[in-house]
Amino acid sequence: MKKNLLLSSLFQLLLIIGFAQTKVDSLLTENRKNPVGLDVAQPRFSWQLINSGRDIKQTAYEINVLDGKNKVWQSGRVMSDSSVHVAYKGRALQSGSKYTWQVRVWDNTGKPSAWSAPAFFYTALFNTSGWKAKWIGPGYIEDSVMRPSPLFRKEFKLSKKIQSAVAYITAHGMYEAAINGQRVGDAYLTPGWTVYNKRLQYQMYDVTNMLKNGNNAVGVTLGNGWYRGIIGFANNINYFGKDIALLMQFDITYTDGSKESIITDDTWKSTDKGPVRYAEIYNGETYDARKEVKGWNEAGFNDKGWSGVKLTDASFDVLTATYNEPVKQHEIIKPVKIITTPKGEKVIDFGQNLVGWVVMKAKGNSGDTVTLSHAEVLDKEGNVYLDNLRAAKAQDKYVLTGEEHSYHPHFTWQGFRYCRVEGLQGELNPEDFEAVVLYSDMEPTGTFSTNNPLINQLQHNIQWGQRGNFLDVPTDCPQRDERLGWTGDAQAFSRTASFNFNVNDFFSKWLKDLEADQIDGKVPFVIPNVLGAGAANSCGWADVATIVPWDMYLAYGDTRLLAQQYGSMKAYVESIRKVAKDDLWNTGFHFGDWLFYRPFDDNDGSAAVTDKYLIAQCFYAHSTQLLINTAQVLGNTQDVNEYTALLQRIKDAFNKEYVTANGRLVSGTQTAYVLALNFDMLPEAQRKQAAERLAENVKRYNNHLTTGFLGTPYLCHVLTRFGYDSVAYKLLLQKNYPSWLYPVTMGATTIWERWDGQKPDSTFQTPGMNSFNHYAYGAIGDWMYRKMAGLDTYEDGAGYKHIKIMPHIGGGFTQAKASLKTYYGTASSGWVVNGNTITIDVAIPPNTTATIYIPAKDASAVTESGKALQGNATMEDGYVVVNVGSGTYQFTSANALVKN
Repeated sequence: MKKNLLLSSLFQLLLIIGFAQTKVDSLLTENRKNPVGLDVAQPRFSWQLINSGRDIKQTAYEINVLDGKNKVWQSGRVMSDSSVHVAYKGRALQSGSKYTWQVRVWDNTGKPSAWSAPAFFYTALFNTSGWKAKWIGPGYIEDSVMRPSPLFRKEFKLSKKIQSAVAYITAHGMYEAAINGQRVGDAYLTPGWTVYNKRLQYQMYDVTNMLKNGNNAVGVTLGNGWYRGIIGFANNINYFGKDIALLMQFDITYTDGSKESIITDDTWKSTDKGPVRYAEIYNGETYDARKEVKGWNEAGFNDKGWSGVKLTDASFDVLTATYNEPVKQHEIIKPVKIITTPKGEKVIDFGQNLVGWVVMKAKGNSGDTVTLSHAEVLDKEGNVYLDNLRAAKAQDKYVLTGEEHSYHPHFTWQGFRYCRVEGLQGELNPEDFEAVVLYSDMEPTGTFSTNNPLINQLQHNIQWGQRGNFLDVPTDCPQRDERLGWTGDAQAFSRTASFNFNVNDFFSKWLKDLEADQIDGKVPFVIPNVLGAGAANSCGWADVATIVPWDMYLAYGDTRLLAQQYGSMKAYVESIRKVAKDDLWNTGFHFGDWLFYRPFDDNDGSAAVTDKYLIAQCFYAHSTQLLINTAQVLGNTQDVNEYTALLQRIKDAFNKEYVTANGRLVSGTQTAYVLALNFDMLPEAQRKQAAERLAENVKRYNNHLTTGFLGTPYLCHVLTRFGYDSVAYKLLLQKNYPSWLYPVTMGATTIWERWDGQKPDSTFQTPGMNSFNHYAYGAIGDWMYRKMAGLDTYEDGAGYKHIKIMPHIGGGFTQAKASLKTYYGTASSGWVVNGNTITIDVAIPPNTTATIYIPAKDASAVTESGKALQGNATMEDGYVVVNVGSGTYQFTSANALVKN
């Protein structure tokens, strides 16, 4: 018995020690798990410490990087707490190679962890000399009207045992590739959208298991895509070029050490006799299943009737590896009901406004055409509403064979909740339809919930708006003849976006295109720019050049991204300085506070019109401040000094031009005061009265907001900063137009473009601009996460290295919680109100610290996990402030003054 007790005690002791031992997990290379295709000479490594104990810190790390069995970098023990974005410092990496890496750490107990499980990454091609392939295009004369998708194929024989094989693929247009009948990869709409004449991404795939000894075949289908399809306004086509072309290269290594490349060249075959007869992003796809070519992408197919190909002189200099997550299929949504409209049309309701396509299983007579039309809403009578699509047809057409088949598009997508089905005989079977959601493969990172179902639905709508519009570029909308990378929308929403999903690489890639499209520092309205050289430098839109890089730094601590964009940021600020007169930016075209509140019959001046040049001056100052911040992070003291002096002159000019002696702004709108206060345009002594004016303005509009795209993101932040939490909560909870919750009460499942896209009587705003999936106003999410739930990061520990927990409790809410997957692990802040008692639950990941603000009268009223506070606690503006290390904590504040 004693022996058994001794063994049991020993086992329990070992179990405790095992759990206490720090482990290393969640290895990332360039922010991605096991990426394939990096052309970064010094990739950065990140990892997480796993330990549920308190105050766990990393004191040192050791990294080993291997090429096969050969070590190319042994860091040795490095005394550092860095566990995010640690740069490779070994021997020069080689193109087209697979590397594995492991890391172990020492924590503040002095103990080393075990080595992590291996992670890997593939390098892409570091220079153009690695390309042996040639650009090829169709060898036949194209139909210039329908432009059916060309098919390309090649057979080849491999006679040796394969050790590894990788494929590099890109196109002018979009591509889908298959090897021996098997689809290559799970990405869609590749190679994605960039400024093609300056940056064309290619994708790299590990195809080792797709090839075989003996005969092989590869087949590729191309679509017009963004490259030469209809894009922008006025039915523009061929914006980047008239051609459609393919570039593909297989690099194969055999077990005997020899190598071989299979490339696109003049030995390939092509045809336009495939099933995709028409494909345009805006208009949809026509797929004739009768023209499916069985076995065309497999060995042994008879292609004697096919044409050859022509070699093209397309550029290799613009080629770059893929930096962001590709577009992939995500949620599968089943119909919630089948509707017969008053017009007698058959319509499927998927219950969620989404972006993607419908997968249909259908059978009918050979030659029958089934047409799927996509819509976001039904009109007042209950019929499909298509007017807001403008010129976009948004229709997918399928020509049936007589046999049952499953169909979905290939080179288009739609934004929709409803799908009208025409041409299919009999009643619709909901089991034959499903909606597939497409968006960039960003990791979901943030959660937010409260006790209020309407606010929870608002959060749902914010996240689904982001899903729908973060499709390789941050688009304004996904349904009409636009779908462009509007800069104003992106800057307004970027901080909110960084909470809900990991958008570090998504924006890093897009910002490279922004810089590529700048002309003399000026930033176009949309990126990639398909609107022309003159469409640039509208305040609040062009400031995306400074706002998004800084937001990404705050969210992820990514200093390399700041360094990458610093030239772009500086060039933008200088483009304003060149045209400013006496430090005033008061020239040029500006969209202003887009879609601000304006009553239809405005007889008493209730429309919230803000002077556009006042707005411009505020953003000029803001971008200059962000440039100063960035220069400080990067250690550029000279620029810090120069632009600090410029910033003061900008603010002095603002106060001279737009502020009266008593502190009143020449525009008395919410947006004017919000921007002036948020960007610290006013002298300290005038800010209190300005905040009072803002609060009074909100009251004048019966607790409604009147802000547009530029004022809305900062409105509640400013109110909270100056002590008007109760006003911020009244705005958040307002249900009548204009408000965040009005669309929710109208059944919205995404964020709308307009505050009143659909009116209470179910009629619509002007169809010329009325998207029901437009994320910009979802920027309120940032206030909900960082102020309401109180989960934030300090600038001195960006990327949540130093976490700030400071909830602002009010609005009659009894609970709210936010959680965020940071690069260090999951951080969370949640509070519950029960009478005058507030309970705050906090989780702080290892290798970080936190400063926590607990609403309380004094420290004696606060307990942590049932015990009196230990250590030093201070009081600050009605909060007890404590500093903690990693771990989970529960703070209880008794007899707290709860604001409503």
